[in-house]
Amino acid sequence: MTVNMRGKVALVTGASAGIGRATALAFAQAGASVVVSDVAVEGGEETVRMIIAADGQAIFVQADVSRESDVESLVRTTVKQYGRLDYACNNAGIEGISLPTAEYPTQMWKKVIDINLTGVWLCMKHELPEILKQGGAIVNMASILGTVGFANASAYTAAKHGVVGLTKVAALEYSAQGVRINAVCPAFIATPMLERAGMLATAEVREMMGNLHPIKRMGEPAEVANAVVWLCSDEASFVTGHAMLVDGGYIAQ
Repeated sequence: MTVNMRGKVALVTGASAGIGRATALAFAQAGASVVVSDVAVEGGEETVRMIIAADGQAIFVQADVSRESDVESLVRTTVKQYGRLDYACNNAGIEGISLPTAEYPTQMWKKVIDINLTGVWLCMKHELPEILKQGGAIVNMASILGTVGFANASAYTAAKHGVVGLTKVAALEYSAQGVRINAVCPAFIATPMLERAGMLATAEVREMMGNLHPIKRMGEPAEVANAVVWLCSDEASFVTGHAMLVDGGYIAQ
């Protein structure tokens, strides 16, 4: 892409690996100063080193998005360091576990909802006042499971449906004030999250996962990151309240 974000500041949560890291790198490549955030310090600091090695600007701020005090401090540190906030990608999330609805543990349900849904709301709650000062954009990370059901993933599916709905509501509230708010809905992307779930274990499993998509492969983190950066850019100036599928045709089936 030829997006120019020089002089802008982007915040990316869950940026220690996978889609979050790729998104932080893509913002930096476009010229933005990037605030990399995650609970995982080592991975987050490595993302910063990668950006700096490519002549970009970035800092790392540890934050648990399910804790409002952490989110408030994250945004405050961003503005203290760079003087403004233009873009945010609220990407932090966890996969939960795979069990039928009636067997799903209550504490795990609460944890998934707290991070994947409430965390997005808390981030927007504290990001919006800063972005409203000069205008900008927010992209929330949803999923194909924000648009369809998936057996044995009740908490994750409910949270991602919630992210899509929350995105639409916020877009209605703030688009006329200069803040566009969209969501991205990836299908199966080759990330550490899929690796933890055993979906990248062997070449055979990877092929099986890829064949779930009409494009006959899984996505790469950079392909999702490119969508995020485009949605934040002026090239998407008339796009708001949209849940963009980046899914290799999965939902078209």
